[in-house]
Amino acid sequence: MSAPYSEVMKVRYRDTDSQGHMFFANYLVFADEVCGNYMRTLGFDWSDPEALPTFVFTANANCDYVHECLAGDEIAVEVAYNRIGNTSATLGYAMYRVADRELLAKGGFTQVFVDRESRKPTPVPQAVREAMEASVDS
Repeated sequence: MSAPYSEVMKVRYRDTDSQGHMFFANYLVFADEVCGNYMRTLGFDWSDPEALPTFVFTANANCDYVHECLAGDEIAVEVAYNRIGNTSATLGYAMYRVADRELLAKGGFTQVFVDRESRKPTPVPQAVREAMEASVDS
């Protein structure tokens, strides 16, 4: 995966389950946080939904668990757009342990751009599309 955006996160004790590895849902939490930060760099700031030209609904979230994450691990979360359609886009992510670049998990989020009033799919706003496409080409 070519990743134009990446952040390092640390697995905290509270992110783990009774077996000592990261609770399965927290992989999605880590990926979602980094994806949201990536969208901010593209000019689509989720923190003020009233200022957005459209809403964005997550229609699908998936994760393939490859290797476990343990408390204290530093995890590089890399994200990139894999597909940009008319009314939706798919953000892919991969997680690696910083210490050895071991692939830990990979997956994606399918985002649907939705009209604020009708709540029906609407074309990806042009400025957002251009920022997405520019990041894919970089």
